[in-house]
Amino acid sequence: MVITRYDLSRSELAELLEGEPNYRVDQVWDGIHSQHRDPADLTNVPKELRSAIETLLPAALTPLREVSSDNGGTVKQLWQLNDGHLLESVLMHYRDRSTVCVSSQAGCAMACSFCATGQIGFDRHLTTGEIVEQVIRAAQHSGDKRVSNVVFMGMGEPLANFDNVWSAVERINGDIGIGARKITISTVGVVPGIERLTQQSLPVSLAVSLHAANDKTRNHLAPINRTYPLRKLAEALQNYRRAKNRRISLEWAMMSEINDTDDAARELGAFARPLNAHVNLIPLNPTPGYSNSASRPDSIVRFRDLLESFGVNATIRSNRGTEIDAACGQLRAEQTVTVSKRSKH
Repeated sequence: MVITRYDLSRSELAELLEGEPNYRVDQVWDGIHSQHRDPADLTNVPKELRSAIETLLPAALTPLREVSSDNGGTVKQLWQLNDGHLLESVLMHYRDRSTVCVSSQAGCAMACSFCATGQIGFDRHLTTGEIVEQVIRAAQHSGDKRVSNVVFMGMGEPLANFDNVWSAVERINGDIGIGARKITISTVGVVPGIERLTQQSLPVSLAVSLHAANDKTRNHLAPINRTYPLRKLAEALQNYRRAKNRRISLEWAMMSEINDTDDAARELGAFARPLNAHVNLIPLNPTPGYSNSASRPDSIVRFRDLLESFGVNATIRSNRGTEIDAACGQLRAEQTVTVSKRSKH
């Protein structure tokens, strides 16, 4: 595989630039990270060295297409990697912040039934550099609007690619300069990854794509539950909460007659309350391979009110980018999938 611009560590870059003074290595490293510059734009570096770096360390991401919605507030970018695989990232501007949603894998092996990425299957893990470069490209696109938040909620399961994801987190925090508390890692429930995350020093935020709080339903929606059922997941989350003293978020895509019932609310309340978790209720976004309907708006409001009556803090998330397939669960990098038949649980 080609070594790309952000794959090297600081010491590896120094080895590549052997013979150059330390301050020159610092200029290159800081320039491509904290200043978000391409090597050709490093005006404090000699032109010959800029050209050499461009040749030795090519970019990982080739832009193929960009679409926007919400009056330019949401921008989805389709990228091609050097081996031909595709990925998508999403940049979202809000009044008080700009957030980039990055992918951690090309495709996904988790096979969540309602998720477009899961429907296309798994191609490969992304490297540290391929993840970091998504943040850099978002920062370049943002211009005067600083990218202040990073969420690992794009294509792939971040904790299945733990080493590369965590290396990227450390780079995003230490070299790009985004605070650890502004970095969110989302998982569908890979318990060994949560256990490893608990041991790390940076206090990143943790979100769990839960969607069902009984094993029978969750086995269908998120097959990883067959390996790490709710009991094991709750234990891992409780340990994470104790170690980090951070509130955990539970993501819940609202599906009509599947997980928007009174019983589902009671089950979710029983799971969330001991964790003191916050619940994000997400209107189900349409995907080509899942035909079940989204919950009606009034059903979502009723569900939220039930959760709050059980002592669980819950928010109805406002979807961004649905019409450009940039919302939660919709990233699929233009692949074709087969529509599954409707089923209820």
